[in-house]
Amino acid sequence: MTEEIKPIKRSAQLAPLSREHHDGLLFAWKIKQGLENKTPPETLRNYALWYWRHHIKPHFFQEERILLPYLPSDNPMTHRLKDDHDHIRELVLGLDEHADRRSLQLLCDLINHHIRFEERELFAYLEEKLTREKLDEIHIQLEKHPLGHEEWKDEFWVVKH
Repeated sequence: MTEEIKPIKRSAQLAPLSREHHDGLLFAWKIKQGLENKTPPETLRNYALWYWRHHIKPHFFQEERILLPYLPSDNPMTHRLKDDHDHIRELVLGLDEHADRRSLQLLCDLINHHIRFEERELFAYLEEKLTREKLDEIHIQLEKHPLGHEEWKDEFWVVKH
């Protein structure tokens, strides 16, 4: 008997970050599809750098400037969030000089693991430990720093017959 994975019910205050996480998982999936479709590495690099500028970088700003002050500095999740962000940042910026299958795959894997960590552990912790008022403060700050909704035009992840 297989265990069913149920979706996580997220608080309304953290839901904007969860929606961005969904987009991040989709980003990683698109890169993986591009790798399978033999999309030129330059196209994947350009997409990853574009996604970094328009989505990941502002999302990291939100998490680091808005969420981290609500976490104890000695909490292991604080360190993991910072370390993961640093590693993702290095991988993405490294693509500017060298984008190969291995580095793109590594980036996708790290983004997947990082998002799952935040959704399953970090957000659950915040929702359990913070008062409704504190979660409301986070939500207000998130609304002050919304992400853009630009779309990438070249759908390289779609298999063309």
